[in-house]
Amino acid sequence: MSALEKSMHLGRLPSRPPLPGSGGSQSGAKMRMGPGRKRDFSPVSWSQYFESMEDVEVENETGKDTFRVYKSGSEGPVLLLLHGGGHSALSWAVFTAAIISRVQCRIVALDLRGHGETKVKNSEDLSAETMAKDVGNVVEAMYGDLPPPIMLIGHSMGGAIAVHTASSNLVPSLLGLCMIDVVEGTAMDALNSMQNFLRGRPKTFKSLENAIEWSVKSGQIRNLESARVSMVGQVKQCEGITSPESSKSIVEGIIEEEEEDEEGSESVNKRKKEDDMEGLPLETQHLLLFLQTKKDHPYTWRIELAKTEKYWDGWFRGLSNLFLSCPIPKLLLLAGVDRLDKDLTIGQMQGKFQMQVLPQCGHAVHEDAPDKVAEAVATFLIRHRFAEPIGGFQCVFPGC
Repeated sequence: MSALEKSMHLGRLPSRPPLPGSGGSQSGAKMRMGPGRKRDFSPVSWSQYFESMEDVEVENETGKDTFRVYKSGSEGPVLLLLHGGGHSALSWAVFTAAIISRVQCRIVALDLRGHGETKVKNSEDLSAETMAKDVGNVVEAMYGDLPPPIMLIGHSMGGAIAVHTASSNLVPSLLGLCMIDVVEGTAMDALNSMQNFLRGRPKTFKSLENAIEWSVKSGQIRNLESARVSMVGQVKQCEGITSPESSKSIVEGIIEEEEEDEEGSESVNKRKKEDDMEGLPLETQHLLLFLQTKKDHPYTWRIELAKTEKYWDGWFRGLSNLFLSCPIPKLLLLAGVDRLDKDLTIGQMQGKFQMQVLPQCGHAVHEDAPDKVAEAVATFLIRHRFAEPIGGFQCVFPGC
């Protein structure tokens, strides 16, 4: 959970300081460039990694919900990818390119309810039960009564939703299940510190480039290549002013950040603006400050994770036993074994699932080391004869 490695992925407690540039792909190497060369923080389109994008309509009691999915591949089992809290399907972009080149499969990366470009009637209901039903409904809407073989792969919160989906038998053609860096014990322990973390991270960004730079330098995503495509799904342009109260909360967030500026220049400018506005009605001051804020900081988070707190316990409580009880081949990928809980430790010793530890990764394992995760998943698929290798891919079976 890396105090959620500088983002709410929800899943692991921090066990090591952020190490920018420790990602496992070629991009990670770029992160270690010397100070003489400037890194490129410009955003990259999803189309460089996925073959297509579509919005899947799902009928329910309140009307129609629309779920954004990104797809690649035309043959083999479907790998249905579920992202972590606050992220989007774009977090799987680099992994998608890596897995498609190693094994014959199809990719469906889904923006979960309340995240990314998915639009639902009730975006605030992020209960495990509701989101698991969403996954089942999307599969039914895409494939009807005869879905192809499907493997659920989820990171952090998405890993928990994958387990809830599997244990509720919402995907009838389920082949296998993979959780990435989410363990019940550490997740439950970390929930107490989540609100403090959320209050401490930036509330707005001046640009997409600024957001991408923050994600890398903070250690949230240790792979620059992945950050350039992934952060586009985490932030959005600030919306119009709705009330003096809402504008005040935004402005206060910006002032906090400006006062922390290393050179102090923005803080001085802010005090000058306040002096100039003395005597104006309070509502006018808020409006003027909001307009300046919108100009200087036009991007904010897509989802207010602090408001989802009432669902956190439901995502993770009982997760280990649910995972162990699913009667299908299972894979657990972790950034470290330092906090593996008792139930999973016993289950792993009994051979109930395959486990692999990927070192030098942050919480966003599939973004930090997409090639290593692709190798692990491809090996799992080939070992169980779910898919065929391509491109001369050679399995390297792990020791655990």
